[in-house]
Amino acid sequence: MKERVFRYKLDFYYQQAIIYLATLVLYAGIRGNFIEDQFNLVFKDPILYIISFFVILSLIVLLVNVLRDRKIVITDNAFILRTRTRQQEFLIDDIEWIHIGKERFVQTAGHFQLVVIKFKQKPFALRLRVGRYERSRELIAEMERIAQRVPMKKRISLQKFRERKSR
Repeated sequence: MKERVFRYKLDFYYQQAIIYLATLVLYAGIRGNFIEDQFNLVFKDPILYIISFFVILSLIVLLVNVLRDRKIVITDNAFILRTRTRQQEFLIDDIEWIHIGKERFVQTAGHFQLVVIKFKQKPFALRLRVGRYERSRELIAEMERIAQRVPMKKRISLQKFRERKSR
C-alpha cells in the first residue's frame, strides 16, 4: 500500500511574517534618531505599537500552522486528513460523489481548483482547496483517479431544489 503525502503550504505565512518584520525595521529606522553616532529609538509612537502587534500576530499564526502540521495522505482505499494531534480517515467506498472544479471567488496560490466530496453517512460535503497543498497538480490527479471509482454528482431538479429551500 503506497501512501502519497501532500503537505499544507506555509509560504504565505512566512512571507507575511517577513513583510511585517521588514516594515517594523524600516519604520523604526526612519523614526529613530541619530545623535552623535548613537541611534535612539522612539518608543512612544503608536504606529510602532501597531506594527509590532502585527509582527507578533503573524509570528503566532505561523507558529500555530507549523505546529498543526496539516497534510493529506492518500492510500489505495482511503484518504486521510492528518494533523499533529488528529487524524480523520475517509474510505473511498463511503464516498457518494466527488466534484472537481473551480471556485468562483477564491483563488488560492494561483489555482482555482476545488474538490468537493460528499459522503454517504455525512450531512455536509467536504471542501478541499487544492492550491493550499504542495504538489497541487499531483493532488488533482489523485483526486481524479479516486473520482473515477465513485459515481458522478447527481444534479437535483429545480422542483426538488425549491422543495428543499421551502423546508
